[in-house]
Amino acid sequence: MKIKWFGHSCFMITSKQGTKILMDPYINMLGYKLPEIEAEIVATSHEHKDHNNIDAVKGNFVHINGLGIFSEHGIDIRGVDTFHDKFSGDKKGRNTIYNFKVDDINVCHCGDLGHILDTKQVEEIGKVDVLLVPVGGGYTIDATDAVEVVKQLKPTVIIPMHYRTKALGPMGLAFAKVDKFIEASGIKAQTYKDLELNKENIENYKGIAVLNYK
Repeated sequence: MKIKWFGHSCFMITSKQGTKILMDPYINMLGYKLPEIEAEIVATSHEHKDHNNIDAVKGNFVHINGLGIFSEHGIDIRGVDTFHDKFSGDKKGRNTIYNFKVDDINVCHCGDLGHILDTKQVEEIGKVDVLLVPVGGGYTIDATDAVEVVKQLKPTVIIPMHYRTKALGPMGLAFAKVDKFIEASGIKAQTYKDLELNKENIENYKGIAVLNYK
């Protein structure tokens, strides 16, 4: 599979069969800008406009925006109920974590997770090989809580998201930089343009994989 980051919490996974899964497309308000994009599956973690802009996506896609177990285009998907804050959703609402099984690798996208997981949520999410986790704080968990979520889910590869970058401009001041998470984790980090993973090579990428926004 290939994993590409479009900034914020938006990623594209392309399976070895060519199936494209897009996660949390945003409106062009953040400093990031989505290119023209097509996908077979679009998943949105919650209804905030910086995560649910499905109108930006071309093609005849399936929209996944709920809880439970789904199977689309040969991709198994599990949606698990969580919250956008530490107050059971009273401040910012609910959030769905998705675990996608692609090419026999489990990729977990945390959306705008706002809290450390409980035991039931960890069990529902299941096995995680690649974790896409917010680390910037402000609107989501911060670096310290993100480290705890990593410990809970035990992924091989950790890809941070939802943190301050130069592309964000003044809006970026609401988020911490990715360096804070790397330092708090004590895990080695490497930077990549994108990732191409399979069952044979995933151990070579063990640790934190910081993806460049282009």
